[in-house]
Amino acid sequence: MYELLSLSVAILAGLLMTRVFKPLRLPAVTSYLVAGVLIGPYVLGRVGVQGLGFTTEASVSKLSLISDVALAFIAFSIGSEFRLSELKKTGRKAVVIGIFQALAAAVLVLAALFVVHVLFPDKISLPQVLTLGAIATATAPAATLMVVREYKAKGETTSLLLPIVALDDAVGLVVFAVLFGIAKTIASGEVELISIILNPLIEIVVSIGLGALMGWLLTQLEKLFNSHTNRLNMTIALVFMTAALSMVEIEAGPVKIGCSSLLTCMMLGTVFCNICPLSGDIMAASDKWTSPLLALFFVVSGAELELGVFSDLGIVLIGIVYIVVRCIGKYYGARVSAMATNCSKNVQKYLGITLFPQAGVALGMCTLAMELGADGALIRNITLFSVLIYELVGPLLTREALTKAGDIVPKSAEVTNRRANRLAEVAGRDKKSE
Repeated sequence: MYELLSLSVAILAGLLMTRVFKPLRLPAVTSYLVAGVLIGPYVLGRVGVQGLGFTTEASVSKLSLISDVALAFIAFSIGSEFRLSELKKTGRKAVVIGIFQALAAAVLVLAALFVVHVLFPDKISLPQVLTLGAIATATAPAATLMVVREYKAKGETTSLLLPIVALDDAVGLVVFAVLFGIAKTIASGEVELISIILNPLIEIVVSIGLGALMGWLLTQLEKLFNSHTNRLNMTIALVFMTAALSMVEIEAGPVKIGCSSLLTCMMLGTVFCNICPLSGDIMAASDKWTSPLLALFFVVSGAELELGVFSDLGIVLIGIVYIVVRCIGKYYGARVSAMATNCSKNVQKYLGITLFPQAGVALGMCTLAMELGADGALIRNITLFSVLIYELVGPLLTREALTKAGDIVPKSAEVTNRRANRLAEVAGRDKKSE
């Protein structure tokens, strides 16, 4: 009962917070995250009333299934942006920029944190430097997609942004596997070439294969139904199934056969939207169905943010270095590669800013980093600190960048006044009827 009550409070808090923040013109994502923080264990949860928000971190962790499902649909939706007709125009640019900006962020964070390690070796170790450098590659697809949807962003910058965010998952997987493998080798003194080279390649290949298979299967099953409702139900079921199958992991000695849930569901969306003629209508219906799910996901994500990391000055200072240097790497990595691929001036100036948000993929990586033992705790806390800052500020920066790039068109004064007059007329009729 209390879990269900907490869910209803979470959705209501998120929706009401969008009204509170409306005068500030903040994106809905930021409102949801702030609502999550307020009803989370560090604020309202301290009152200790069950059902009125989340009283403990464990009560938030119980809702991990919601996060898994939401991320699956986010990946599925982003995958649908990889239409061959569009990729013929932007494919090469997206690939070059996607790889270069991710590597630029990793290299700059590695260099900056290595300097910190040399100056203060007791504060951050070399394995921690390598792992945080790898985590710097990841960009959060969820916040970016929500801003694009909310403001109906459309244009050259947006058409490049979504494929690049999707590519981040694949690039991040490879970079993290290699650098984290080296970090474990340094920490343990044992060389594991299989974990450094073979396992990440297996994960990418299996993820792409499973996603493609499920995309083909979904297309065939959709042909069995004529009703739009049944087709939507089938789509939801297949996304659920794909997410579940991607979580299965088989170990054969040092070799691990598993998938990335994000990459698998992205591939599902990519194959489906390219071979199913009805994909456009089905994706539109799916986006409407997932709206409350994504709102709940961001409120829960806000509740998961651990405000306790602010109590350690060392973590805050290292976190600031990580945040600032990663942003520099993302921005200039995107800008230089956009110039090299002859993108427009607007893309060169504003694309990098939209790549700042970081959340789900980075948190997944820092969970794996706990294998480093004592070193893993620092990595987790720095990642949590950076995610807190990125998630609260990132959506706002993304909106502003897309507006400056011309992809978000502000509502004209005429449209705004027309809506206000219509609301006034309705209110007037209600008073007369009373």
